[in-house]
Amino acid sequence: MVLPNKFIDPSGYRDELGYCGRFAPSPTGPLHLGSLVAALASWLDARAHRGRWLVRIEDIDPPREEAGAARAQLAALMALGLAPDQPPTYQSARSALYQQAVGSLQAAGQLYRCNCSRAAVELAGHRLGLPPNVYPGTCRDRIVSGVPAALRVRVPARSVALVDRACGPCAQQLDREVGDFVVRRADGLWAYQLAVVVDDGAQQVTDVVRGADLLDNTPRQIHLQQLLQLPTPRYLHVPIVRNADGEKLSKQAGAPPLDLSDPLGQLEQAWRHLGFAATGAATGAEFLAHAVQAWRARWCRAPGAVDTIGASGMLRPSQPGSDSNPRQ
Repeated sequence: MVLPNKFIDPSGYRDELGYCGRFAPSPTGPLHLGSLVAALASWLDARAHRGRWLVRIEDIDPPREEAGAARAQLAALMALGLAPDQPPTYQSARSALYQQAVGSLQAAGQLYRCNCSRAAVELAGHRLGLPPNVYPGTCRDRIVSGVPAALRVRVPARSVALVDRACGPCAQQLDREVGDFVVRRADGLWAYQLAVVVDDGAQQVTDVVRGADLLDNTPRQIHLQQLLQLPTPRYLHVPIVRNADGEKLSKQAGAPPLDLSDPLGQLEQAWRHLGFAATGAATGAEFLAHAVQAWRARWCRAPGAVDTIGASGMLRPSQPGSDSNPRQ
C-alpha cells in the first residue's frame, strides 16, 4: 500500500531547507497562556531552524466550537508577532483527504465498525481487568450493520516507540494500553487522531512541537503514519501550564484569555514557563529576536541529542485509551 503522493498538499509549497512546523488550535474559545506556550515553542523552533511555520485550525468538532473563535485566535497570534508563513488551513475543508485515508485503511482491512457506547466499553474492560478506557475489542470480529457506528483501527500487539526531543525514549503497548481506537466517530465526525496524521503528512510537517499532554497520543499517530506510509515527524513535547488546582489550563477549567493589551508581558510569561530567564526586552520584536537565538542554542542540536525537561522512560498514558479530542 503506497500512499504518500496522494496526501501531498495541493499548494505544492516546499521549503528549501526542509523544516516545517505547525500550531494547530481548536476554535473552542480565545487563546490562553497554555495555548501561547505551545504556539511560541513551535514558532521559535521553526525560526531557529530557519524553516516554515504553519497554522492549522482544527475545526472538525462543531459541538465544541465557539463562533468567531478561529478569527480571534488568528488575530491574537498576529498581535503577538507570531505570523505564519502561509494562509491558515481549516480541517473542516479537508474532509476529502480524511475520507481518502479511511478508504485506503478499509481496503487494507485495518478498520471495522463499532457501535459500543462508552458505558459498554467501561463495563467490558472492567470484566476483563483492563485499565480504564482501553477498548476491549468487542466489535473487532463481528459485523455491525444497520446502526450508527464508529470506525476503529486495529492496533498491533507490540510496542510503538519514539525518542522525544525533550522527554527522551518513550514507548506504548497499544493493544494493552489503548486498544483499537476511533478514526471516525459514530456521529460521522472525524476523530482527532486521523485528521492530525493526514494533515501533518499532507503539509509535509517535519517537526511537531506541542504540549506534553499529547505525548501519550503520539504512538497512536505513529501507528497510523505507518499504516498510511507517511513519514513520522520529530516530536518535542513541552511542559503544559496548570492552574492552582493542578489541572491543565483550558477553557473548561476556566482559563482566562490572553491579555492582548500587554503582548510583551504575555510572551515573557510563556517564555519563562518554557524554562528560560526573562529577556528584559523593550519590545515584542526585540523579545522574539532574543528568544530565537536562545532557543537555537538549546534546541538546535545534532540528531539524537536530548535536553530533558520531563520524565523519560516508558510512556504511561495518564488516561489510557481515551478517544477524546485532545488539543494543543
